[in-house]
Amino acid sequence: MDSTILYAFLLTLFAGLATGIGSMIAFFAKRTNTAFLSVSLGFSGGVMIYVSFIEIFPKALDELVGAHGEQAGTLYTVLAFFGGMLLIALIDKFIPSPENPHEVKFVETMQNDPSSQELATTATDRVSLNQETKQRLHKMGLFMALAITIHNFPEGLATFVSALDDPAVGLAIAIAIALHNIPEGIAVSVPIYYATGSRKKALKLSFLSGLAEPLGAVVGFLLLMPFLSDTVFGLLFAGVGGIMVFISLDELLPAAREYGRAHHAVYGMVAGMMVMAASLILLM
Repeated sequence: MDSTILYAFLLTLFAGLATGIGSMIAFFAKRTNTAFLSVSLGFSGGVMIYVSFIEIFPKALDELVGAHGEQAGTLYTVLAFFGGMLLIALIDKFIPSPENPHEVKFVETMQNDPSSQELATTATDRVSLNQETKQRLHKMGLFMALAITIHNFPEGLATFVSALDDPAVGLAIAIAIALHNIPEGIAVSVPIYYATGSRKKALKLSFLSGLAEPLGAVVGFLLLMPFLSDTVFGLLFAGVGGIMVFISLDELLPAAREYGRAHHAVYGMVAGMMVMAASLILLM
């Protein structure tokens, strides 16, 4: 059990630190690779949707039906599934859209320093405008980091719980979440970099926001493991399925299409489903 817990924790750490990859892409890429992002986000969505409906929901249903009977168990599973959706929807609701990690970000537009677009008639005005812009960018980056931290918390719990039950499923979910954390790293690091002029600070904040993934796993472990019964596990697993389906439908697939490669997004989604299906069959 100890090795399984360690494995599950390391998976959440891997998924969370992918925000740092987004930071490095933002610093070294001149333009957003829209094809890559569309395919990878679609792939992540396909993995999450397939595993939620084919693997996670049925397992939650089995646990709860076994513990409470068919009618009550089915009801509890459905309520927990939509409860997970409601949780992540409420998190979205209270995050302003400019700082929401669900909003699409492009490297080239975020690297376009807003101060260059503002006109000033004197050198003094120009300095004042630049300082105000830096303060606004710094605040924007901090809010994005906070928003992504809040989002990563339930995602970390989802990865951790999935890996505890089935290491192969946990790995697939961790990879999917890591891929969709890459654009979030861009969203955090670029405003901080232009506000402070420090790549080190931008990378640090991006990595720290990603650490909410393993933090969610640790908190979930400490709070839930002492009470982990068939009922608690079933409710938690159903809720995780709801969270992942909502993230896929509300974030991953729309973002993949908004990057301008609609067909790439669909190809990636289908590929994600096929890879997930193949891995489940091979590991039966």
